[in-house]
Amino acid sequence: MSRSYDVIVAGLGAMGSAAAFHLARRGQRVIGLDRYAPPHDRGSSSGRSRIIREAYFEHPAYVPLVQRAYELWRELEYGSGRTLMTPTGGLMIGPPEGELVAGALASARAHELHHEVLDAAALAQRYPGMTPTAETVAVWEPRAGVLFPEACIEEHLRAAANAGAELRGEQPATRWTASDAGVEVVTPHETLTAGALILAAGAWMGELLPDAGLALEVRRQPLFWFEPLGEPERFSPQRFPVFIWEHDPGRFIYGFPDFGDGVKLARHGEGERTAPGSVRRDVTSVEAEEVRGLHQHARPPLRARRAPRASQRVDREPLLGARIQVLERDRRDPRRLGHRPRAALRPGAVPAGAVPVARPGHKVEGHWRGRSCRRLRHRKRGCVAVNPRPRLCGLLKPSHPPLESKLEVRSARARSRLKGRQP
Repeated sequence: MSRSYDVIVAGLGAMGSAAAFHLARRGQRVIGLDRYAPPHDRGSSSGRSRIIREAYFEHPAYVPLVQRAYELWRELEYGSGRTLMTPTGGLMIGPPEGELVAGALASARAHELHHEVLDAAALAQRYPGMTPTAETVAVWEPRAGVLFPEACIEEHLRAAANAGAELRGEQPATRWTASDAGVEVVTPHETLTAGALILAAGAWMGELLPDAGLALEVRRQPLFWFEPLGEPERFSPQRFPVFIWEHDPGRFIYGFPDFGDGVKLARHGEGERTAPGSVRRDVTSVEAEEVRGLHQHARPPLRARRAPRASQRVDREPLLGARIQVLERDRRDPRRLGHRPRAALRPGAVPAGAVPVARPGHKVEGHWRGRSCRRLRHRKRGCVAVNPRPRLCGLLKPSHPPLESKLEVRSARARSRLKGRQP
């Protein structure tokens, strides 16, 4: 049996659920597919809390995209009646010349963002839960905070369904083909056709694009929750901000205040290489102690605590609580990870051929460094770089930010060129 739609979305995590919602509310016939029942903890859109920040140390080109994301998160939050985002302020901590502090300052100054630079004494005075070394500085931004990814996905899916989208959990896209007539997607239960396809499969992207040569890796990343051994009020959301700390050159740890489960800590962009179907789910006390040791400047000290059983994570240590995330990354730049929940409502998160989301003033071409695809055989397969009704052929090499955002922004630019307009 074959059914036809305007757009098929493969993957309903943070990126896919947002795309399905925005397409459906603009009148597109949308079907969304996922191999599990979203929101779930098998991909990269989980973890109870995720940081949203404005002064992006990675590159100033992120800033206008995140600013638009703030607007759309608040819009979704207002419509849902749920708390999806909580401002806590944010700290980028490290040596003055380090990648983190220097990059955050570059973004803040380029976009005239409100921020403060704190030396070690000012940092410790303002946030007694931290005791940094004398050479440490921090960039503080007031708009940073926390997104609650599972709730965000739930609300995107609810809103997408209310707008008419069909959503299928436990029904993955197993293979697909593209032609001049559109795309055909095969699932274990049926064959679907559409004019456009969004691949938002995260760690499973390699399985859907086996011949594209994408330089993607899947990494296991444990997340830990720790219990303060005294004065827990120091780590409350009202008194303790989200933070990223550059503890060694190019190596980071990030953390969250205690929302009831403990102080969450994890490494940023590190983890053993794995495959999405064979992630090692058990977490050792040695791993927990290593992460706690990286945040040795916490006062009072922290100890690992047990995660709730509802997390569905293997927990073999009496005091250890952890969850595992699967992150996809570009092997050519190991720091570039999928920025999923905070990026999910960025302009360009849905295909330009189906619905233009980017605002006219957003200039992102300087950040997406690849060239447009001009190969005839790619055009025949619907390459997003040249086709006015884009379909993902997977033959564009990925850069950063995440694959689906990059491809769709590039397609918006290509459509503008075809119409004789500048993006």
